[in-house]
Amino acid sequence: MPKKNIAKTQFIDPRPLAERSLSTDDRTKKTTRSVTVNLAESPLSWLHARGHLTDRQLQAGEHLRHDYETASIGPNITMSWDNIPMSRNRRAAPSPLTQSERILAAKSRFDDALAALGGDLSDIAWRVICAGDAISAAERGMGWPARSGKLVLRIALDRLAEYYRVPG
Repeated sequence: MPKKNIAKTQFIDPRPLAERSLSTDDRTKKTTRSVTVNLAESPLSWLHARGHLTDRQLQAGEHLRHDYETASIGPNITMSWDNIPMSRNRRAAPSPLTQSERILAAKSRFDDALAALGGDLSDIAWRVICAGDAISAAERGMGWPARSGKLVLRIALDRLAEYYRVPG
């Protein structure tokens, strides 16, 4: 039986990846490390990667998503590993809030942000930013005509940017 000659091909990753820096101090903007982010991971970052959203709109959407995730509003499918005991050495200042207080504060910020958006704007914002629905799926779910969701989402993100006081 003849041997097959299998040429080694280099794997090309089809995902749009980008390097993002993590800053530790808001005042100095000192960067300590960077992470690789998949730009197609969420509908919001997908729209931003294709030039449909400004940096300010993306940042406002990420603020809302952070509050949503911190408040633990979404369904949990695994065990929570947040309460792992830390070492007994004191290396940093203790957090001013307990985990329960952080969750309550994030839930309050999330509720206030949705209240600032109002009825239909909060619905499209929640579906796309928090639930991760595609724009077309959100349009169908709300009974809107095609291609109207992107415009309404941009209006919602502008209003969120004002609420969160995102510079821009």
